[in-house]
Amino acid sequence: MTTTSDLPVIPAQRATRCPLAPPTEFADWRQAPGLQRAIWNGQQVWSVSRYHDIRAALVDPRLSAKTLPEIFEQPSEAPVIFARTDDPEHQRLRRMMTSQFTFRRTEAMRPQIQDLVDKYLDAMIDKGPPADIVRDFGLPVPSLVIALLLGVPPEDLEIFHHNTAAGLDVNSTDEERAQGFIEMYSYIQELVARKQRDPGDDLLSRLITDYVATGQLDYNTVAVNGVIMMQAGHETTANMISLGTVALLDHPEVYERLGQTDDPAVIANAVEELMRYLSIVHAQVDRIATEDLTLGGQQIRAGDRLLMNLPAGNWDSEFVASPETLDIARSARGHLAFGYGAHQCIGANLARVEMQVAFATLARRLPGLQLAVPADELKFKDADIYGMKELPVTW
Repeated sequence: MTTTSDLPVIPAQRATRCPLAPPTEFADWRQAPGLQRAIWNGQQVWSVSRYHDIRAALVDPRLSAKTLPEIFEQPSEAPVIFARTDDPEHQRLRRMMTSQFTFRRTEAMRPQIQDLVDKYLDAMIDKGPPADIVRDFGLPVPSLVIALLLGVPPEDLEIFHHNTAAGLDVNSTDEERAQGFIEMYSYIQELVARKQRDPGDDLLSRLITDYVATGQLDYNTVAVNGVIMMQAGHETTANMISLGTVALLDHPEVYERLGQTDDPAVIANAVEELMRYLSIVHAQVDRIATEDLTLGGQQIRAGDRLLMNLPAGNWDSEFVASPETLDIARSARGHLAFGYGAHQCIGANLARVEMQVAFATLARRLPGLQLAVPADELKFKDADIYGMKELPVTW
């Protein structure tokens, strides 16, 4: 009989000899009948590891995104996290926020993003090697971009860097995660109050003037979603920039190709393949069954929790041939790195522009970039969102 102590823990450790690839056991999970039982955040979950099973799960109305515990004595007074609601409430809230994340809006930000990328690369190059891609480039650029969009003053970003990292670290206690979120939430509440008095040209101000003023939103819901978007907007993209740089340096022919092309289609396709190949979201995308159902040949009971194993799904040969190969000539647009279905990442368009600009500019301006330490000395995060603690480089 299988006990809890016998079950694998997610996020699973990646092999030291190949830290860019998903854990080797994920291939076994895809091939085995049914789904894999695992432990995530101290709870038993069904790990959904096949590409087509994940897509099916993320559009199944019997699987709810309402997976957060109720912590308020009066639920009617609780702020609503839009990503943790189901339709039609999810779509109602999402429509209020999507105007800032449309393809047209994020493409219009490309010159500003390019200016930021050039600014930080200028500073890094002027200072000279060695440099830390995480500290000097990968973290500040997406942090400033999402702060610009939401209306968070750049000088206040450290509160999000510190607390988001602690919240995603699997070694943090529940108390540390809760305290970090409370600090960020309190900060955004105060910022929302300031923007009510003096609104600007940013998303938080628009939510207040367009929706709070009309009674469609309350201040606390604006604040809590501001925290979520700040966290997601800088942490995931920052990790992709640093981890993607490692992958590109591990594939010098791809890095050289990016540095020599001005073709936006080639650059865009390279980013999609990097997203598929790296799949930095190890966990986080979970659902709860609201009724009995069968998924991937597995009987699921009402109340069971399912965790989407995105790295495993993106390396499924049913999705792409030779998934272990980084191939920027292939079409990987159907990857799961941004999720799938109605809850697909709201910031996907913005993240794509940021990565396209960041990787292409880095490869063009620093063609001789290389690791400043042996590859086996690189320090990776032990967290639900995979990435680098630091990335020493030289040129």
